[in-house]
Amino acid sequence: MGDARSAVDEGTRKLRNFFMRQQHQDGSWHFCFENGVTMDAYVMILFRILDIQNEELIRRLHDRILAEQQPEGCWRWYRDEQEGNLSVSIDAYYALLYSGYSEPTDESMERARRYIQSQGGLGKSTSILTKAILAATGQRKWPASISFIPLEIILFPAYMPINLYEFSGYSRIHLIPMLIMADRNFSISTNKAPIVSDLFDSRYDDDEPQPQEHREIAESIRIGLSRLLGTPRYIHEAALNKAEQFMLNRIESDGTLYSYASSTILMVFALLALGYDKRHPLILKAVQGLTEMQYRFDGKATIQNSPSTIWDTALISYALQESGVAGDHEAVQRSAAYLLSRQQDKAADWSVHNPDTVPGGWGFSETNTLNPDVDDTTAALRAIHCLSRTDPKYRDSSTRGLNWVMSMQNKDGGWPAFEKNTNKKMLTWLAIDGAKSAAIDPSGADLTGRTLEYLGNCCGFDTRHDFIKRGVNWLISHQEKDGSWYGRWGICYIYGTWAALTGLEAAGLPADHTSIQKGAEWLLQIQNSDGGWGESCISDQVMKYMPLGESTPSQTAWALDALIAVQPQPSAAVNRGIYKLMELLQNDDWPTAYPTGAGLPGNFYSHYHSYRYIWPLLTLSHYKKKYGE
Repeated sequence: MGDARSAVDEGTRKLRNFFMRQQHQDGSWHFCFENGVTMDAYVMILFRILDIQNEELIRRLHDRILAEQQPEGCWRWYRDEQEGNLSVSIDAYYALLYSGYSEPTDESMERARRYIQSQGGLGKSTSILTKAILAATGQRKWPASISFIPLEIILFPAYMPINLYEFSGYSRIHLIPMLIMADRNFSISTNKAPIVSDLFDSRYDDDEPQPQEHREIAESIRIGLSRLLGTPRYIHEAALNKAEQFMLNRIESDGTLYSYASSTILMVFALLALGYDKRHPLILKAVQGLTEMQYRFDGKATIQNSPSTIWDTALISYALQESGVAGDHEAVQRSAAYLLSRQQDKAADWSVHNPDTVPGGWGFSETNTLNPDVDDTTAALRAIHCLSRTDPKYRDSSTRGLNWVMSMQNKDGGWPAFEKNTNKKMLTWLAIDGAKSAAIDPSGADLTGRTLEYLGNCCGFDTRHDFIKRGVNWLISHQEKDGSWYGRWGICYIYGTWAALTGLEAAGLPADHTSIQKGAEWLLQIQNSDGGWGESCISDQVMKYMPLGESTPSQTAWALDALIAVQPQPSAAVNRGIYKLMELLQNDDWPTAYPTGAGLPGNFYSHYHSYRYIWPLLTLSHYKKKYGE
């Protein structure tokens, strides 16, 4: 035991000093939010089409993408994606050729081409973004899954079963630009554009007949159209104007749409479809915003889909405080001031389903002023909690944030990510890959667990309060038979189980409660022989736990933190995990860089460069606080 505590002290000290050195002058921390090569590919294609003269960036993006190619010719989202990822490989191949720095006759491109053909060609891609980029650049027709949805859906009133605000905010902000382009059957190219349309295999048609559920959606859309008043031409023009304004009204100060690179790229293509000139100020500003989303590391560059500055800063500030850094320390003071300046004050789209609530949330990126989320908000609130006890301005900020979080609770008792009560099952029937995950924003075990943890440990609420009891009941009812919970925004069952267990403990459930016991037992059962934990990204596609075969820093820290929360004394398994965590802190290998952040099952994963440091520091701190000096 003494050796474990000594190791904890040493690890905590090193991590604390590391973060102190990394803090920026404004109080923030900036770590890379790495999202594979897809955004790099799309930015390269867009810049070539717009004739943007930024050769250094384009060349760096090209070289990084090329370096990620596997010997089989494919690209992957994660290391154990055994057969590669066809959609990512198409994106990479197309962009490398579009850049002009790779030629079709290059050995690497020939390998990529053979891989794409072996997987059925372009028509077998499942990613809606891949399909949209290919259609927008003239390599394929617009997919029926998009063109089937009339632009007039933007005019459907709120009482209709399908209307724009029943979609999640994330899907809505991507859907509108795609609907504009599909409506205009838009495509654009250049005289130097590569031709990849010959990689379509006529044996594979991605516009197959749709199931009965899809026909029900079509009928709902037909009814909606019949209720719009005016001539078809008038209605269509009104829809087109409203769609354009929808995008323009959600452009952030950095020129991006909703602070996402993916939606910004689609917006630029949509503006071109609407007749905007390539050098229009809005397009040039968007290009600047995309350029500023780059992150350079190890001599490489990548485009982050949405820089994680708020998220990282909030988590790091809180972890430092949990490790013993006092609230009056300069690092805490500066980070708190930074977070205070980024609290949102606009009643944006989230207020459609949550009216009459004072704004008070935080977003993921520092330029995000319109799209707060529950997870970032509770993270920021943890970070300023200590200061809110003594400083009126932080007390006011904390109160607004707390009220906003409480107001976001869904009718079922759980918490969503971005918008409450957007869980209409019908939208998951859309013939769009990933619609089940992206089209709606339901309650999640990770969001609900983390919210309960904040409300319990920082605010003193417990199951004597009805809204806490409802959240606890939601978690208990959504526990898997094996004792785990599914996490939506992390990989995956380890992440969800950590959030659920720490949330239930903070809400006041006793350690011997059946749900807590089953969750802890599950974590112990899946512990690796080396003492750590590691889960594959495959889990969120097959919807069951899939071991990675190696231990990762963040997943080991999550599992340990959950066990520490519910075990009165450190077990042998926990101490073994602590030693493994300390070992992982010294490593710099592929498990350290394995993506443990989730976005869209099968189509979007994230490697947070901060996670290998944040979660171990938090876990080591909690070990020391609970089990003594």
